[in-house]
Amino acid sequence: MTAQVAAVSRNEVYSFSKPNRDSIRLLTGLGVEGDVHAGETIRHQFRMTYEPDLPNLRQVHLMHEELFDELALKGFQVAAGQLGENITTRGVDLLGLPTSALLHLGEQAVLEVAGLRNPCAKINDFRKGLLGEVFTMDSVTGEFTFKSGVMAVVRHGGIVRPHDSIQVEPPPRPHRPLERV
Repeated sequence: MTAQVAAVSRNEVYSFSKPNRDSIRLLTGLGVEGDVHAGETIRHQFRMTYEPDLPNLRQVHLMHEELFDELALKGFQVAAGQLGENITTRGVDLLGLPTSALLHLGEQAVLEVAGLRNPCAKINDFRKGLLGEVFTMDSVTGEFTFKSGVMAVVRHGGIVRPHDSIQVEPPPRPHRPLERV
């Protein structure tokens, strides 16, 4: 299967979910044009209160559509944009990417993967019990697993639409594994 964009979403106001759109425009160094999380510095509502001047490494949220398939098998119906992502992908192992991997979307846009999305308790407000499915701890190793996508910064802007191709460009070695941002 060819890696592609399954859906694109944005919202001008803070809310948990983001409506799907026909296209979004990525702005270099800022994020999704017209999205509440776009900006050079942190735009995450909670983090702005105590880290307002830090660089915004959460300009674009990407989530793999395969997660929705996995959640459906457990009785959770989730669709693109409902967990707050800007770009829903199909055919890309987002969680397996190294830090600083580049994602070429469509004809021009390039994103640099910054790290894992750290899910918040609001996920349980959306669907009771869902947080436990996207954020788990291995009882043997004590390691956490984050399944709710990755965060990225825009390195080159452009229009992104559903069905656009996605090309992954790994960073130079040695690769650094993804961490929460």
